[in-house]
Amino acid sequence: MASLAILSQSACAAPLAAAQAEALSHRLQAVVDDPAMPLPGLSVAAIRGGEIVYSRQFGVKRLATATATALPMDADTMFRIASISKFVTSIGAMKLVEQGVLSLDRDVSDYLGYKLRNPHFPDQPITLRMLLTHTSSLRDEGGFKFEPRASLKEVLLPGGRLYGSGAMWSSTHAPGGWFEYVNFNYGLVATVMEAASRERFDRLMRRLVFDPMGLNAGFYLADFAPARIDDVATLYRKREKDGAERWDPQGPWIAQSDDFHIQPPTAPGGLEAYAVGTNGTLFGPQGSLRISTGELAQIMLMLMNEGRHGAKQILKPETVKTMLSRQWTIQEGANGSASGDGGTYHGLYQAWGLGNQHFVDASAFKDGRARGDRLVEGGGFTGVGHLGWAWGLNALFVFDPQTKNGMIYAASGVGADPDTRPGRFSSEARFQERITDALYRGAIKATP
Repeated sequence: MASLAILSQSACAAPLAAAQAEALSHRLQAVVDDPAMPLPGLSVAAIRGGEIVYSRQFGVKRLATATATALPMDADTMFRIASISKFVTSIGAMKLVEQGVLSLDRDVSDYLGYKLRNPHFPDQPITLRMLLTHTSSLRDEGGFKFEPRASLKEVLLPGGRLYGSGAMWSSTHAPGGWFEYVNFNYGLVATVMEAASRERFDRLMRRLVFDPMGLNAGFYLADFAPARIDDVATLYRKREKDGAERWDPQGPWIAQSDDFHIQPPTAPGGLEAYAVGTNGTLFGPQGSLRISTGELAQIMLMLMNEGRHGAKQILKPETVKTMLSRQWTIQEGANGSASGDGGTYHGLYQAWGLGNQHFVDASAFKDGRARGDRLVEGGGFTGVGHLGWAWGLNALFVFDPQTKNGMIYAASGVGADPDTRPGRFSSEARFQERITDALYRGAIKATP
C-alpha cells in the first residue's frame, strides 16, 4: 500500500514539530504496511492539552477497481464508525435529559407507551440509565436491528410476532446490576428518544448535535448529498464477506460495507410507512454513524471544554460531568461475566459511564494472553471514550477530561484475523496497540 499512501494534515491543527510529526508518520505508516496485518487506510488525530497537535491520513478510502481509480484517504473521509456510534448517540440522549424530555431513572415504559419488563423479573423497571450502561438485562441473541414495519413491542413482549424464544432477555440476571455489552440497548435508546421527542432518530441527532456543531456526520446515508457519499470510506477485509471465516493476508481486499462506487445507499423498503417511536434500530444508533476523525476530534474538544463548541453550548457542564461519571466497575464474578468473556470481552471492559467506556489502565495475563483495557505499553493513560470494530473497521475515541489529552483513530479494514495476533499488554489486537502507543508517545508525550 505504500505507493498509494498519502499524508495530510488539518489546516486548523497546532502541529508537532516537523521532525516529530515525520517520525510519528513513519511509525504509523509501518503499521499500515505491515505484511502480517496490512490496513487499506488509516486516519488519526491526537489532542494534547486541548489542542489538535497531529492529524494524518494514510492509504486509501476506496481501492481501485476495473471501472474506478483508487481514492486516497483525506481529512474529509468519513467512516462507518461502528460502536463509537453509541457514544455519539449518548450525547443526543443526554441532551434530551438536560432538556427534561427524558429522565435517566424513569421507567422507559412511560415513553414507549407499553409496559416493558424482562419477563423473568417482572417487578423490575428498566431505565435509560440501565440502557446506557449495558445493565438492562437485554441480550443480542434475539437480534438488534429490525425492518421498518417491525415495532420493538413485537420483539420485546412475550407473545409478540417477533418475540420467538425470548432470547433477548437474560433469564439469570435482573435489570440494574449485571453488565453485559449489548448492541440492542442502543436500538432501544433510540426508540425511547423518538417516542419522547416525536422525531425520527437520525433527524433528531442532526438537530441536537450535528447541525449545532456544523458537522457533516449522519446516521442515515440516503439523506447524504452525492459529494458527501464520495467521502465515505469503503470497509475491507481479506476474507469472504459471508460464509467461511478464511483469511488470506496475501489475497485481495474484499469490500464488506459502504462500497458505494458499486451502488449508492438507498432507503430501506417500507421506511415511508415507519411510525416514529416504534423501532429506532433502523438508523443504526449502535454502529452505523458515518463521521470523520476530524469531526470526532471536534466532539472530543466540545466535551473537554465542558460542552462548549465555539460560541455554542452544546451540553451544559453538569450534563457532561454526569455523562462521563463512573456508573459501573467490574467485580469479577459479582456484576459482570464471571468467565471474563462475553460480557466483558476477555477483560477489555473494566468500567463504564453513561454511554462511554472508562479505560482504567488494567493489564494482566490470563490463559497465556494479555487481558485488560490498557492503551499504551507500560501504562500511564486513563480516560473515557469508546472502541469500535465491525466489517473490518477498527477505531478508538478516548480522552482524559483532566489533562485534555486524547487519541482518535479509524482503520478502514484489516488484512488478517486479529485474533491470531493478540496484544502484548491488553485485550486488543497487536496492531491496535501499536497505533495507540505510537500516538501517545509521538504526539501526546512528545515535548513541544
